[in-house]
Amino acid sequence: MANESRPCPCDIGDRFDYGGRGQEVQVGHIKAYVCKPSASTDKAVIVIHDIFGWQLPNTRYMADMLTTNGYIAICPDFFVGQEAWKPSNDWATFNDWVKTRDAGKLDKEVDVILKYLNDQCGAKEIGVIGFCWGGAAVQHLMLKNPHLKTGVSIYGVISRFEDKHSLLHPTFFIFGEKDDIIPLEQVTLLEQKLKQNCKVDYEVKIYPGQTHGFVHRKREDINPQDKPYIEEGRRDMINWLNKYL
Repeated sequence: MANESRPCPCDIGDRFDYGGRGQEVQVGHIKAYVCKPSASTDKAVIVIHDIFGWQLPNTRYMADMLTTNGYIAICPDFFVGQEAWKPSNDWATFNDWVKTRDAGKLDKEVDVILKYLNDQCGAKEIGVIGFCWGGAAVQHLMLKNPHLKTGVSIYGVISRFEDKHSLLHPTFFIFGEKDDIIPLEQVTLLEQKLKQNCKVDYEVKIYPGQTHGFVHRKREDINPQDKPYIEEGRRDMINWLNKYL
């Protein structure tokens, strides 16, 4: 995923002690975590997990945050039953592991989730956010899925789709300045290519001093120097969704 000998040095960060406000459901051939706001809405957001999978408390915390902002949130198991990456796994095996979990091959699952959101939840306006592996998946979906309105790619691994920039929908890209996995030159090149090829609204934003995973894998209370940027990233994500959904 990255250019280094240790191909994706994603550490788990601060694992949240968090149970979630939603529930697990079966949607077609996949399991999903769903959380709904108290007031009825026709707006929903699909949350695409990182390499640590759909059950990571941090990711469910982000899904619930969307719900407190008025959205139906659903975080499906896009690994479809395959094991998520564990910090104890041998990083030397990561490339082989990730080959069987392609962020560009989740269209079938997304179609199933879209149908569920339409039929069971009454959702008409649907966006997508994703972290790391899921951020790359967001870029893929923004390039090809006509049924999604907007996306937020949060430290999505650029190298997976570096030759494709003709986005169909408004897309917001969040990156950390000190991300070991996504060098700033890749971000600069992404901006240049989007400027040349993209016909829809987009924004690329770099957050000073931040490392990979800062929006959902750092806790504000034990990272006081990062707290303003963690909060800003989350606020920017919500504001973008509010603008286009």
